[in-house]
Amino acid sequence: MSGFSVFKRYLTIQAMTLVCGIVGPIFLFVYFAAQPDPTIRWMYWAGLFITAADVLIALAITSAVTTRADSVEKLGHRMRNHGR
Repeated sequence: MSGFSVFKRYLTIQAMTLVCGIVGPIFLFVYFAAQPDPTIRWMYWAGLFITAADVLIALAITSAVTTRADSVEKLGHRMRNHGR
């Protein structure tokens, strides 16, 4: 599997995780768009944690899907070569 196809797959999965976890980037946007106020400091940390979790989840899913696709591809190649 080429590096570009893996990157394309990652971007697709990352987009879906950000759709599901959109509250993280929204918290970050509100925190930086609002006037400095200590009462919304929690939005920074919550937004940062949720967004980082989204990225890590997307990386884990991409790794699992790519590993699975590679093993299926190798199995198919081996079966074609051995006539099974």
